Amino acid sequence: MELFKDLYVKDSLIVSSSPHMLSNITTSKIMGNVIIALLPALVMATVNFGLQALIMTCVCVVASILFEMGFQFITKRIYTVNDLSAVVTGMILSFNLPPTLPYWMATIGCFVAIVIVKQLFGGIGQNFANPAATARIVLMMSFTTPMTTWVLPGSSIIGVKAVDIISSATPLMLFSKERLQDLPSNLDMIWGFVGGSLGETSGIAFLIGGIYLIAKKIILPAVPIAFLGTMVIFSLAIGIDPVFQIFAGGAMIGAFFMATDYATSPITIRGKIIFGIGCGLITMLIRVYGSLPEGVSFAILFMNILTPHIDNIYKSKLYGGKSK
Repeated sequence: MELFKDLYVKDSLIVSSSPHMLSNITTSKIMGNVIIALLPALVMATVNFGLQALIMTCVCVVASILFEMGFQFITKRIYTVNDLSAVVTGMILSFNLPPTLPYWMATIGCFVAIVIVKQLFGGIGQNFANPAATARIVLMMSFTTPMTTWVLPGSSIIGVKAVDIISSATPLMLFSKERLQDLPSNLDMIWGFVGGSLGETSGIAFLIGGIYLIAKKIILPAVPIAFLGTMVIFSLAIGIDPVFQIFAGGAMIGAFFMATDYATSPITIRGKIIFGIGCGLITMLIRVYGSLPEGVSFAILFMNILTPHIDNIYKSKLYGGKSK
């Protein structure tokens, strides 16, 4: 009874759904570690694009928190902002946006991510798709021109008119147009001194963050390895540079921070491997043969939809059960 003494309140036993485990790992601690893992990318985005990157991230974080609190206030649900999941969603979404995107458009993206994708399906753990990936796709389809307007790192953005900003094609746009002679070096790709969204310019920062999450056992390496490994194998098979592919665009943030979402990725190791392979394969098919230069968000969303079916195929055997 000593083990269960904390479950008694006024001689009543608190009844809750399984699993019944005593652990010091909480959602807020998990999300806190994810925030720490995202800090290197935030630093690099600020170095590349200046204060605008930090402001965009703050706008998305604050908007996500307010939308979550507002929805829970209207629906009379328990406030869950202190679990930090809204903060993580806001940060990841901001890394999927160009630094010149108007704040009101970014706010719409936060509404889609928090209210439509997350809260309307029951809140954290109940969403069927990754909120940030879905929000990016909605913004891309709704505001194509602002979402595909890029600037060179180091360009002054705040207080400068859009026509005065030095525009730049992203490496993946150059790749899709077969302007291979204009592609940046792999070293520039790794460090992120190229145009793109806030989180598409420094693969090394996300790699550092991803290794941190794996070391802290917040995520398993199955999905990132399968995701990036498939991209490497695909690249080698068709004769293109695999280093460029895994460090270009949103491959790193997608592999470590979006595809590993607990609620929208498979449960079993085999399922996670299949999920990661699917994400990597669809990403490369879109990049190489599609009309869009980038396909990470579309790949993750598509595989999110398939996750329940993957879980059904690779579900764990019941304890004591026999294989058919």
